[in-house]
Amino acid sequence: MPNNFERMLVLVGEVFDVKNDPDQIDVDDSVMAKLRTIHRDTMSEFSNQDGPVAWILLIPTTVETMNSFVAGSITERQLLAQTEPGMKFEALYLCSATVLPEFRHKGIARQLTLKAITAMRLDFPISALYFWKFSDDGARLSAALATSLGLPLFERIEPHRLEQ
Repeated sequence: MPNNFERMLVLVGEVFDVKNDPDQIDVDDSVMAKLRTIHRDTMSEFSNQDGPVAWILLIPTTVETMNSFVAGSITERQLLAQTEPGMKFEALYLCSATVLPEFRHKGIARQLTLKAITAMRLDFPISALYFWKFSDDGARLSAALATSLGLPLFERIEPHRLEQ
């Protein structure tokens, strides 16, 4: 039986299919290194004795980058390329929340994400959240976070994503 880490990798592959979509961020060592230089809380993990059960990925950006992404003018890869340490970040891209099926609907992703956002807001004047819908659960989480934080929420809408 695969361990939690292996199961998480399979789940990420199934949901996001980044290997077949060149517009998405493929999180590898270089991407993780860049994210860590932007802010220590861009990536979060919740684990139990068997390994990770939830991964969260958040990317602080400028409002200009957010608007371009939401409008479909830039890809997710371009969003990351335009985001550099030291910039004035006012928006937060809720990039992904991946949770093993047996741990879903227990508040893990919400708590993990709120903790990371709270830490980022100590360093950046975040005034908006945005997301790209890959699942109904992800859309619900994004809406719940925006409501909890009292922030506006913007969504990138693309027809091929709505079919899922």
